Amino acid sequence: MTATAEREAVRAPRGRAFLSLFKALGRGWIRDRSQIFFTILLPLMFMVLLASVFGSGDTAASRIVAVGDVAVLDGADADEFAVSSAPDLDAALAMLREGDADAAVVQDGAVVRIYPSATNATGGAIAEGRLSALVDDVNVEVLSAAAPGETVLATDVEEADGGALQPIQYLAPGILAWGVAISGVFGAAGTIVDWKRDKLLRRLRLTPASVKTFLGAKVSVNLVVAIGQTAVFLAVAAVAFGLRLSAWTWFAAPLVLLGTFAFLAIGVVIGGIAQTSPAAAGLSNLVTMPMAFVSGAFYPLALSPQWVQWLSYASPMRYLNEALQSVVVYGEPPSAVLPQIGFLAAFAALVGLISWKTFKFDEL
Repeated sequence: MTATAEREAVRAPRGRAFLSLFKALGRGWIRDRSQIFFTILLPLMFMVLLASVFGSGDTAASRIVAVGDVAVLDGADADEFAVSSAPDLDAALAMLREGDADAAVVQDGAVVRIYPSATNATGGAIAEGRLSALVDDVNVEVLSAAAPGETVLATDVEEADGGALQPIQYLAPGILAWGVAISGVFGAAGTIVDWKRDKLLRRLRLTPASVKTFLGAKVSVNLVVAIGQTAVFLAVAAVAFGLRLSAWTWFAAPLVLLGTFAFLAIGVVIGGIAQTSPAAAGLSNLVTMPMAFVSGAFYPLALSPQWVQWLSYASPMRYLNEALQSVVVYGEPPSAVLPQIGFLAAFAALVGLISWKTFKFDEL
């Protein structure tokens, strides 16, 4: 037998073992109702809840409080702005604190000052985006008319993340990133604890299937689940809530796969630390829930405290969220998200190396 034939003879049983394990693990995942709930249904429930609270594709008019004479609001569309007035800025800010308005506006000559609501961060971000767009429209009219003596207006606020978007357009990528994190972290941590408890990997050494083959099949199942999760999530967001998908939406698939590797690596570390399934679930929650809140998954990150924004730079969920929003919502090409891809790849490699060095196959 030639060397090539020998290699093919070895590869064939390994290939059959991999496919058999892949099918068995896939059937096990489908039969596990808790996996389906946490991977598919829970993120969908959050999207439905938040989109219903914050508004879907048909967002209500932003409630604007004008302080003094705000000329830029004279041509405001009534479908987008519900304008009221306040005697001074303090009164307007009090209305924002009470949740009675989405933004306050003061016009001082050519400067339009926008105060988005911190009480209702989402409504404030949307109002800020609409007001900025209104100022831009007024400036376009001024420049096109070339009227002598007319001044171009400027705003003194920085655009919040997702400020000009409909709520579903920044909720969907963020919650999808959170769902991918839950699937990866919980799936890996809980599975590894069960494997160690049942001494499954030790027993595998007595079978024709190697540990690497088994782990490869398990990771492959997680990757297939992530792709299915993404397809279902984006389909529901588009059909039920009017999410407008860009031509680059297909690139969400490799982004999700890369993110899955990063979160699987975190789950392996947790699985190596935890001794019981409840402990693994608790540690997984301790990682994924705070990560979601500091990564802009549920609200615009630009409206978070400064320390939260600094903390978010260490979170892989932030970069997955930003990358998904760029290609799915903004329609930017893959080259625009190379920094996010680089961070996710480096994070997955680093944490994966740590998990490989510290992981023990069985409990002592």
